[in-house]
This record gives sequence, structure tokens and C-alpha cells, in this order.
Amino acid sequence: MMDLNILNFISDFFQSINNIPLPMLGVGGGVEARESVDLIELVKFTAVFLLGISALFGIGLAFAAKKFAVKEDPRVDQVSEALAHAHCGACGYPGCRQYAEAVVTDPDVKPTLCTPGGAATAEAVARITGKVMEQTEPKIARIFCQGGCSKSKRRFKYEGVKDCRAAILASGGDKSCLYGCLGYGSCSRACPFDAIRMSEDSLPVVDPVKCTACGVCAQTCPTNVIEILPLAKEVLVLCHSKDKGPVTKKNCQTGCISCGLCVKVCPYNAPRVENFLSTIDLDKCKVCGLCVKKCPTNAIVDHIPKRPKAFVTEKCIGCHACAKVCPVNAASGELKKVHAIDQDKCIGCGICAAKCPVCAITGTFNYAEVLSLYDAKQAARAKAKAEREAATATE
Repeated sequence: MMDLNILNFISDFFQSINNIPLPMLGVGGGVEARESVDLIELVKFTAVFLLGISALFGIGLAFAAKKFAVKEDPRVDQVSEALAHAHCGACGYPGCRQYAEAVVTDPDVKPTLCTPGGAATAEAVARITGKVMEQTEPKIARIFCQGGCSKSKRRFKYEGVKDCRAAILASGGDKSCLYGCLGYGSCSRACPFDAIRMSEDSLPVVDPVKCTACGVCAQTCPTNVIEILPLAKEVLVLCHSKDKGPVTKKNCQTGCISCGLCVKVCPYNAPRVENFLSTIDLDKCKVCGLCVKKCPTNAIVDHIPKRPKAFVTEKCIGCHACAKVCPVNAASGELKKVHAIDQDKCIGCGICAAKCPVCAITGTFNYAEVLSLYDAKQAARAKAKAEREAATATE
């Protein structure tokens, strides 16, 4: 219990404090203190102070922006508007804006790199930048695996997240073939153009109309079974397995067993077998499809839905070249007489059309290309003849 005298002392102390005159309180006690504050005056002063500071900083920032401003070519905005804005990275840049800046400022950057935009975008970019537009060959995503659920085996039952990138973390995936498609649709979900769907056999199917060859699916696939290839190269070995033939055959019904029959039958030496896998040299391949007929496991696929058959026109000179090169003996006839093609035997490979010296065989899938080459040769010959005649006339 506190002593009564102490309590009285404390009480007297506080009373003495209260009796001290107000102007004498605190440091600088000689200054008169106000008992009330004018709120309106305080708000006005604060507003004026803030406006002054803001104006000062604003002028400073405006001066700095003008002093250190980086001038940008107006064509960058024009190119950016013309792009597809898929931000897929197919051009090699992080985004569409970065590609627009590069194609405007760097003379070495081509105007055709926006793959999703197609020819229309390339033409627009070339027109804006003043660059020459080179004709580019259309491309498409190809799936190098046919081993769906019904044609391939599994090493174990995977019950994790239905995603290929997640599944491959489980000992390389549940598929017996470590090189094949896992079938969990990561590529389908990643495609920005909805160009890939999953089949009932858990294999991706590419829509050639929607596919822009942007390459997002190829970047997403953890087993690298998706490649971006020229659309015109339609005969491919759709397998990536590098296992020996017996192992591949055990794991998958449609895998390449490296038998080498495609190498033997090809008239253009396009296929080759390396590391127990057959691959086709696209620069040599003429898309004749002969290897497709010979492949015992159907690992080689012909993407041409129906090959038109050959017909001999009246231009035929009876040179017998078509009969010599036909792999199925469909072409026949007497020398110096119009030949004929047996439609029951013809497989539409187009080899006879490519070998005909007078372009007398039509109807094949490659006839347009053959005719173009023939016309170019004829024009070159005519030009050379005219130059010789002109040289002779001046002598």
C-alpha cells in the first residue's frame, strides 16, 4: 500500500504543472502557441505546396524525356499491326514487337519470318520495310510416331497428371518405346491455333488447314516426335525409334525395323538407314511413293490421299523411256509409236512423267512441276539458239 504522503506529493506535482503558463511550455517557450488550428488554411497551404512540388517534378521529367528520348521508326508500329500476334517465337524473337523492331532496323532480318501470318503478312512486312520478299515453301508439323494405344506396349500403368511433360519424369514415360509419342496431349493444348487434336488411339492429328508451322508443338513435345517440315514432302518414315529391329517390332507394330527395303527400291537414293532407323533425304526424295509399297511395317507413310494415274498424250514420240523407268511395268508400246499406260498397274508415282523428254505424260501429281521444268528448258534452248543466230548474222 502506497504511503499517503507520496500520493499527496504526486497530486501536488501535477497541479503545479497545470499552473505553468502555456506560452512557457517546451523548447523555445517564448513562442506563443495557438489553442486552435485553422483547418481550411492548412488544407490550402498543403494543396499549394503539393501543386508546386508536382509542377517542379513534372517540368523536370518532361525535360529529361525530351533530352534523352529515343526516336522510333514509325514503320515498327505498322509492321507490328501486320503481324499475327501469336507470340509463338517461330521468328526467333521473344515476341511480335521484338521481331517488328528487328525487321525494320536490321537489313539482314527477312520479312518472311512470321510463319503464322503466312504469305499475306510476309507481303505486308516486305512492302512496309522495302525489302524483297522471297518465296517460302509452305511447312507443316509432322508427327513421327504411329504407335498409338492399340499398336504399342506400355511398361507400366501411369496414373499421374495427364501431361506428356509430367509423364516423362516417371522413368522416361510409360511407353515401351522411349522414342515414341506418350499420347497425353501436351502438344494439342499448347497449339495456339487449335490445329492439333488427339485421336481415339491417343495420337496427335494435325489439321493442315489450321497449322501455321509455328513450332510451339515441337518445342512442347518432350520426346521430340514432332518436326516442322515442308508441306510438299509427303512421303516420310514416321518413326524415331533407334532400337534394333527385333526390339522395335516387340514394342510397336508400326515401327521401323531397319530392314533396308526402302533403300533398295528407291530410284533416287533418298532413304538411308543409320542407327537402326531409316530416314528419307528430303532434298533427294521425289515423292514417288515406291518405298511406301515395300515397307513391311507400314512405317513409311504417304500423305498424298490419292495419287492420280498417268496418261500418255499425242505428243509421245515413242522413245520407250517411260517403259524403261516404270517400276510396275505399267507403261508399254512400240518404238516410235504412241505408248500407253495400264491403269490397273499404274500406282501414280510420276517417275515416267519426270523422265519423258517431251513432257507427253500427264495426269500425275508432279505434272505441274515437270511441265514448268520442261518449259524452262525450252525457253533456255530458244534463247541460246537466238543468240547463236544473232552472232552468226554479225559475222
